Amino acid sequence: MAEVETASSDLAGELRPAETAAAPLTEAVAIMARLRAPGGCPWDREQTFDTIKRHTLEETYEVFDAIERRAWPELKDELGDLLLQVLFYSQMAAEAGYFDIGDVAAGLNAKLVRRHPHVFPVAGKLTDAADADAVLRNWEQIKRAEKLEAAAMKAETAAMKAETAVGATSGLDDIPRTMPAMLEAGKLGSRAAKVGFDWPNAEGLFEKLQEEIAELKAELAAGDALPQKSVSEEFGDLLFTAVNLARHLKVDTESALRAANAKFRARFRAMEAVAGGYDALARLTPEELDALWNGAKRGDDAEPERASVEKLDAKAPNGSPA
Repeated sequence: MAEVETASSDLAGELRPAETAAAPLTEAVAIMARLRAPGGCPWDREQTFDTIKRHTLEETYEVFDAIERRAWPELKDELGDLLLQVLFYSQMAAEAGYFDIGDVAAGLNAKLVRRHPHVFPVAGKLTDAADADAVLRNWEQIKRAEKLEAAAMKAETAAMKAETAVGATSGLDDIPRTMPAMLEAGKLGSRAAKVGFDWPNAEGLFEKLQEEIAELKAELAAGDALPQKSVSEEFGDLLFTAVNLARHLKVDTESALRAANAKFRARFRAMEAVAGGYDALARLTPEELDALWNGAKRGDDAEPERASVEKLDAKAPNGSPA
C-alpha cells in the first residue's frame, strides 16, 4: 500500500485534469447503490452475478463495434454501459461482504504501479524498458512472480495444498478458460511459443491445416457409427490450428472474422435486393442463389475500382482539385 501511496503522491500534478471525473464517478456509485437498496428498482434488485454476466459480454462487444466504426460519440455511451457492469458487480459484492468499488480501484492502482517499474521506481530505481517488447517481458515476469507468491500463500492452507501444488506447475494456468475460445486459443499458442513450442513458420501451419482437414474428413467418412464428439474434437483441432496460423501471420482473429461477417452481411443484403427480399430467396434454386452471390461478389470487387475512378474524375489534369 505504501508503494501505491508514494505513486499517488508523485502523480498529484498529473491527476489534476482528471479531478472533474471524481464527482460523476462518485454519483454513479451512489446511484447504483440506490437502485439496489430497499425501495429501489425491482429489476436491479433481482439481479445476480449470473444474470448480469451475459450483459457484460454483450456490452464488451458493443464497445468493440463502436471502436471499429470509429463512432466516438457512441463509444462514450458504450463505455458508460461497460462501466455500469463494473458498478453492478461491485455493488452486489459489497452487499455480500466480498469487496466494494473502492477495493476494485485500489487493487487496480496497486497492480498498475507494480507492473510498471520502468515508470514507478522500486527502491529508488527504475527498471530498463527501451521499447514496448521490453515492457511486455517485464509485465510477464512480474505477473509470474505474483502468481508464484499467491500459490505459495495458498499452499499454507492445508485444504488447498494439493490443488495448489498441481495448479502452480503450468505456465498456462493464468490464461482464463472463461475468455472467448478464439482469444484463449491465441493466448495459449503465444504462451507456448515463448518456450519454443511452436511451428518455425507459417508454412508448417498450412501443412497442419491440411492434416486437420484430412482427419476431420476421415472421421466424417466413418458414417453413422461415428460419435459426434469425435467430429467436434477434430473440428476444434482445425480451428485451433487456424488461430495459430493467424498468430504467425500477425492477423487478429477477432477483427478478421468480424470483417468477414460484415462482408457476408453486405453481400447477402445485395442478394436480397436483387431477389426482392429475404423470403424471395427461399423460392430460388441453389444455382440461382449461387448466381446472386457471385453477382454480389463482383459488385464488391468493382467498388474499389469505382472509388478510384471517381477520385481521379474529381481532379483537374494538373492534379489539383477541379
